[in-house]
Amino acid sequence: MSAITESVISRGDLAHLALFLWASGASALLVHAFREIAAANRRFDAFVRELARFNNRHGEHDP
Repeated sequence: MSAITESVISRGDLAHLALFLWASGASALLVHAFREIAAANRRFDAFVRELARFNNRHGEHDP
């Protein structure tokens, strides 16, 4: 990566390098956020499934 960085700096395209680094960082954060949301969704789904199982097991004794 240093050869690419040196090439960009030698041509004076620091703005392009900064924009690339910002876009890469933002994209990485977005991917991380989507993974966390997907994991939270799976955990919530498992919780709701277990709650439904509990209600099915213990709901039969209601008067």
